[in-house]
Amino acid sequence: MSQYTSSEMMTVTAARALENGMTCFVGIGLPSEAANLARLTHAPDVVLIYESGTLQTKPNVLPLSIGDGDLCETALTTVSVPEMFRYWLQGGHVDVGFLGTAQIDRYCNLNTTLIGDYTEPRVRLPGGGGAPEIATNAGEVFITLKHSQRTFVKDVDFVTTLGFGRDGTARDGVPNIGRGPTRVITDLCVMKPDPETRELVVVSLHPGVTREQIIEATGWEIHFADTLESTPEPSDNELTILRELKARTDRHHSGEQADSYTTEGARA
Repeated sequence: MSQYTSSEMMTVTAARALENGMTCFVGIGLPSEAANLARLTHAPDVVLIYESGTLQTKPNVLPLSIGDGDLCETALTTVSVPEMFRYWLQGGHVDVGFLGTAQIDRYCNLNTTLIGDYTEPRVRLPGGGGAPEIATNAGEVFITLKHSQRTFVKDVDFVTTLGFGRDGTARDGVPNIGRGPTRVITDLCVMKPDPETRELVVVSLHPGVTREQIIEATGWEIHFADTLESTPEPSDNELTILRELKARTDRHHSGEQADSYTTEGARA
């Protein structure tokens, strides 16, 4: 088994959450990295959708934004943004929304708006984009981000994207709404909402990670499942394909010509 970083562990674990044939609405950054790794490995028929209107896109490199030309060039088709949201997302055609965030709290609420007080924020963030609609209308939501007390806070400073609300009950009794967040994948562990309280619970530890590390990196009193699993390590194939994807992405965005790869990750 090759050596791997905690970031690679996170990306591979997040990629494995996607099943072949799923339709996935993809966020830029870590979710895009995981979704495209899934497409290049175990899920060649996963349908990736980006907010700009690209359907079944197969980018050769990781996009810098939803407006990256490679998304459109490699898509089956591109539709208008209103059609993307009204027909595909609100129409119930998206199985999974894959999101990142700046802050997440114990009830899976996401903050990408600001840090600090609303009237006088310390930091202004990019905003919600399509994430609030994705979290509302996709069948379920996966979230991936690095684990620290800065990102995992007891209560987010601003609820940009609804998880389960401030008390875990925001989705109760609401018709025509998706299941919401079903798993959170970090560089330390995998978490899932408790079926009753909706508070995040650690269900799997990545290899070499201790409970103490997770407690130290979480901004609330985190709970652990009675039976903790151990997250499977990345395979050599997954690591090779991920590293090749990131390397040609770096070359491409630095102005060099990217290599052409098939969906299996082999040089075309």
